[in-house]
Amino acid sequence: MPLNRRTRSIRDALLATAFACAILPGLAAAQAQPPAVARPLEPVAEPIKKGRVGAQEGNAEAGGMQEPEAQPDGIVPSGGVELYQRMGARLPPAPAEKPATGPADEAYGAYQRGLYVTALDLALARAQKGDAAAQTLVAEMMMKGFGIKRDAEAATFWYGQAAERGDPAGMFQYALLLMSGRHVAHDKAKADEYMRKAAEAGNSSAQFNWAQILVSDNPGEKGLKLALPFYEKAAAQGLADAQYAVAQLYVAVKDAPAEKKTQAREWMERAAMAGFDTAQLDMGLWLVNGVGGPRDYEKGFDWLRIAAHRGNVVAQNKLAHLYINALGTRPNPVEAAKWYVLSRRAGLQDPALEDFYLGINDDQQRQAIDAANKFRRG
Repeated sequence: MPLNRRTRSIRDALLATAFACAILPGLAAAQAQPPAVARPLEPVAEPIKKGRVGAQEGNAEAGGMQEPEAQPDGIVPSGGVELYQRMGARLPPAPAEKPATGPADEAYGAYQRGLYVTALDLALARAQKGDAAAQTLVAEMMMKGFGIKRDAEAATFWYGQAAERGDPAGMFQYALLLMSGRHVAHDKAKADEYMRKAAEAGNSSAQFNWAQILVSDNPGEKGLKLALPFYEKAAAQGLADAQYAVAQLYVAVKDAPAEKKTQAREWMERAAMAGFDTAQLDMGLWLVNGVGGPRDYEKGFDWLRIAAHRGNVVAQNKLAHLYINALGTRPNPVEAAKWYVLSRRAGLQDPALEDFYLGINDDQQRQAIDAANKFRRG
């Protein structure tokens, strides 16, 4: 079942903050040469917290950046991206489609076609007889108000019934409810159990969330190693957040097999191509700094530019540095100042860029401000 908007945002923030403390410090050592563009630890980043995985309500905002040499490398939380934002992006190959077995699910077919009243009638009849998949479908429709007035309490009941009968999607959704304590008593132990079972049953979102729980409950490299197999399984199913996690872990885990380390960039690129803005930012930085492979300033510039145009504040900041230092592009003081103005307005302070901005002439400053205003209006 798809995650709701707020759950996706919290999930993205969890991934970013988890790596802020556990993973990214190891990237500096993985680089054979000094970084051309550093990504210091964002001052408001915090360790991953227990009980935050998969919460139903919440929000996350992209953080800021400091001067390149001020602090060790770190991660900046991302608000994630919605499906409509990923449309039009060049996507990685889809996982191989599993052959259909058994009879067609008429209720789910009606649901996919938007025939919600029909779907609910068909699914409810089966759900009352103990069909776990139908119970999950009924719960989903009741939770969203499809074909019936929204009823979160009834939806929670049906998610619980589906979870008890082992439906992977039902177990995942019920685990989220147990974790958040909404419409059912908070029970972390039971939530973890259902999340683990859903992950082991092949639900990609549960695999990612169970990996997050393992990282949270097992600090240090132990948790990363326990989580990696579940990140890998979710990544193989096309989950961009998991692809990003796999890429980071392949580089950061000291004794990861050499063949996996060589695949790190591939996974990062797949997450970037799916429209995950944090992956686009890191793909650009990896290429510029030579992480996980040789340096490629032009491709690195391209990825940072994509992330900057999508509104990633850190990418906007780093793009200014590339324009100043002519890395992957020709030097352009007005473009550099434009991107700095945009990132500064978002609250990202950078003394080096401030010195550069004050050093250009008044006409260039006016052009940069005009360009920044046009970008914001666009």
